[in-house]
Amino acid sequence: MKDTTIKSAIDIEHLSRLRLLQREIEKVIKGKSETVKLALVTLIARGNLLIEDVPGIGKTTLSNAIARALNLSFQRIQFTSDLLPSDVTGLSIYNQKAERFEFKPGPIFANIVLADEINRATPKTQSALLEAMAERQVTIDGVSRHLPEPFMVIATQNPTEHHGTYPLPESQLDRFTLRLHIGYPNRDEERQILRDRERANPLDYVEPVMTREEILHLQNLVMQVRVDDTLVDYLLQIVEKTRKSDGIELGISPRGSLALFRSAQALALIEGRDFCIADDIKRLVIPCFAHRLIISSRYANSMQRTYEAEKILKDILLQTRVPV
Repeated sequence: MKDTTIKSAIDIEHLSRLRLLQREIEKVIKGKSETVKLALVTLIARGNLLIEDVPGIGKTTLSNAIARALNLSFQRIQFTSDLLPSDVTGLSIYNQKAERFEFKPGPIFANIVLADEINRATPKTQSALLEAMAERQVTIDGVSRHLPEPFMVIATQNPTEHHGTYPLPESQLDRFTLRLHIGYPNRDEERQILRDRERANPLDYVEPVMTREEILHLQNLVMQVRVDDTLVDYLLQIVEKTRKSDGIELGISPRGSLALFRSAQALALIEGRDFCIADDIKRLVIPCFAHRLIISSRYANSMQRTYEAEKILKDILLQTRVPV
């Protein structure tokens, strides 16, 4: 039988370290293996992650655990209504002694940037992330400055029904590779959470298990994962149906198609394959597409729109023939 797993010994070693990374994060995030795995998919797909859920679920904790386990530079930005774009990107300050302007970088200049409660900031401040998320650079005073590699924005947000929040614009949502929900733990998981925090914070025991060079290597390896033409056609059929659905005002953009394509490659790699299968695409359609869809205005609030977007995508998956 043909061996279809990643062949190189160094690649096998990296995949082993990737699984170790997942276990290290799961020391803190109990019972959420799929959520942690998809967060790592976003990382090695060179994407950005949106975590949406009610307060207190563990959104910020997950972000902190990822940063600690990767041993990368990390900055946390608490988004508030009075936050300014320059508070994110940095600004030029005149140095009287040197008689010139000097650039003071903002917290965006880090490998992992946590935009905590991003929807509490005004749309103007939210837009400060657009160029960084899409092009891995920021332009200030006409000068483009590259961000460190690897680079990833992890944004958390509360449902917009909560007081003091602003909806994220479509252009912002389209730049998030995946949107995840953590959800409540079950009773046993919550009991373990309480016991783990009885005398210490489990985050203090998260150890770095991967280097910057290893992450960059995995990001390059993702692009070598094969995607058969039949799977590309399957992906495009799903995308086309979102653009023609009666309940959807705005379907998936080419950026969204590419996000699903690259995420499927990353998921295959994490699971030890050098090729994609149809289940990789099916598994990622909702976390990759649901937040990108603009649903009919008859749905009054975001929770209804989120539910309807997921329902429509599930129907599309049922109606689309899976390639053999």
